[in-house]
Amino acid sequence: MADDSSVPQLVDHLFRHQAGQMISSLTRLFGMENLELVEDIVQETLLKALQQWPYRGIPENPGGWLWKVAKNHALDVLRREAMMQKKFSELIHLIEAEQLPAPTDALDHPLGDDQLSMMFIGCHPSLSREVQVALVLKTVSGFNVAEIARAFLLPEATIAQRLVRAKNKLRAEGMRFELPATSELLERLDTVLEVLYLLFNEGYDAHLGETLVRKDLCFEAIYLCRLVAAHPIGRQPQVHALLALMLLQASRLNARTDANGDIILLAEQDRSLWDREMIQVGLYHLGQSTEGNELSKYHLQAGIAARHAVAESYESTDWAGILSDYETLLEIAPTPIALLNFAVAIAMVHGSQAGLNELSKLKSDAALQKYHLLHATFGELYERSGDFSQAAKSYENALALTTNEVERRFLQKKLQSIA
Repeated sequence: MADDSSVPQLVDHLFRHQAGQMISSLTRLFGMENLELVEDIVQETLLKALQQWPYRGIPENPGGWLWKVAKNHALDVLRREAMMQKKFSELIHLIEAEQLPAPTDALDHPLGDDQLSMMFIGCHPSLSREVQVALVLKTVSGFNVAEIARAFLLPEATIAQRLVRAKNKLRAEGMRFELPATSELLERLDTVLEVLYLLFNEGYDAHLGETLVRKDLCFEAIYLCRLVAAHPIGRQPQVHALLALMLLQASRLNARTDANGDIILLAEQDRSLWDREMIQVGLYHLGQSTEGNELSKYHLQAGIAARHAVAESYESTDWAGILSDYETLLEIAPTPIALLNFAVAIAMVHGSQAGLNELSKLKSDAALQKYHLLHATFGELYERSGDFSQAAKSYENALALTTNEVERRFLQKKLQSIA
C-alpha cells in the first residue's frame, strides 16, 4: 500500500504536467468535436489513480499507467458508442496492437509537439482573443477556472460562462483538429504567446496550493516557447523577447523561497543562487529580440528583468531605468498589473509616499480591489512610510484574498512584525 499522503501530490503533479499533453494527443486522434469526451476521459483516469494507487501501490511508470488507462478507456467508449466511424477500425487495430504512440515531444507534425499544436488549433479566429486564451489554458494547460479568472482579473463565473459558450460554438461549427496553413499560424502567434506568458506566470507565482513556485509550469512554458522560436513562424522579435523574459525570471527561482518554502523577497535574495547560465541565455535572446522595429510588452518586461539580473545588489539596481521602462510599457499595454508595478517603481525612485499617491489611483479599479497583491503593496509602502496602522489593515485585506498558503504565511508574519 502506498503512502496515502504521497498519492494526491503525485497525481496533482502528473495532472499539471501531463493532462494537457494527453488531452492534446487524444484530441488529435478523435477530433476536436470530441474535446469534451477527451477531457472527461483524462479526468476519470486521474480519479482512478487517486482511488487505486493508495491500495495497489504507485506504478513504476505513473505517466505510462495514466496513458494506458486513458487509451483503454477511449477504446471502451469507441466500442460502446461507435464514435468516429471513419477511424474506428484503424484506431481499434492500433490500440489493440499496442502501437498507438503515447504523448511525446517529437511527434511527426510541423510544430513537433501535440500540446503546442493544440494551442495553435485552439486559438481559433472565430472566438475572441480572450476566449481563445481561456480555452487553451483550460484545455491544453490544465488550468482550473479559478486560475484563469486570476490571470484575467475577472470573476470565476464570467470565465466559466465563456468556456461553455466557446466549446458550444466550436462544436456547432464542426471544428476539426487540423493545423492551419503557415500563414494562419502566424496570425495566431500572438495569442499563443499570451497563453505561454500566462502559463509561465502561474508557475512563477502559483495561485493555489502550498508552494509559491510551480517549476514544472515555468519550464513547460520555456520549452514550448523554445519550440516556437525554432519554427520558421516563430523567428520573430516578440518570441525572442518572451523567451528572454521567461529565462531571466526563471533564473531566480531557486532564490525565491527558503528551505521551508517561505518567501524571500527580491531585496533579501542570495544572488549567488541565481542561475547565471540561464541569465546569459536570456540576455542572448533579449539581444535577438532587438532585430527589427517592433517593441512589444515582452521586450519591455524582459528589459526590466534584465536590469534586475545584471545588478550586483538590490541597492545598485537601475530603478530609474526600470521606472522609464514601465512608463513606456503603460503606453503600449496599460494593464492593471503594469500600473501596480509602475507605482512600486515610483516608490523605489521617489519614495514611499510618491508610490502611495500613485497606488491610490488604482483604488477605483474593481478588478484590482480583489487582487491580493494590490493590498499587499499598499501594506509594504505604508510600512516603509511608518504608518503601521494602515499597513496592518492593508495586509489583512491581502490575507483575506490570498489562496496560496505560502503567501498567507508571509502576510501573517508581516502582520506579526508590525503588531
